[in-house]
Amino acid sequence: MILPKVRDPRFVTIRRGGILTDSDHHLLALWAADCAEHVLDLFESAQPEDPRPRQAIEHARAWVRGEVRMMQARAAGGHAMGAARDLRGAARYAAYAAGQAAVVAHVAAHELGAAAYAIKAVRAAAPAGESEAAGRRECQWQRDQLPQAIRELVLDDQRLRNDICWLVFDC
Repeated sequence: MILPKVRDPRFVTIRRGGILTDSDHHLLALWAADCAEHVLDLFESAQPEDPRPRQAIEHARAWVRGEVRMMQARAAGGHAMGAARDLRGAARYAAYAAGQAAVVAHVAAHELGAAAYAIKAVRAAAPAGESEAAGRRECQWQRDQLPQAIRELVLDDQRLRNDICWLVFDC
């Protein structure tokens, strides 16, 4: 579970009754795509013939540019998560990260899903005994990529949802 039971109005667009601007929604999608892309090689090294996670990340960015509709990005996200179904470990989590990044177009709060699964992928790929340190480095890398306009929003979201995101944001 990565989404809260009660939706945070900061992650609901203005036109749907929340307070999220389209520009901030786009920044959340781009940041999520960056997080997923940062670990994509963990999937592609295991499944080099499967383009679905990469396509999901591309759809997230294309949605921001207005080149695809939300439903297309969301569908690409579902396909990426389908690519994870039969996998385990780092490859599985990397595919989930890509899927979560694409569905930010539909629900902005999935931004933490992309980040959390990316951290889980790095942890799973780390040598024995180095998992936690690798996860903290990935978490810090992600924070370093945050645009200033959404930085406090995401950091507060990480604090509020850390417990339902496997405590991966303790960095």
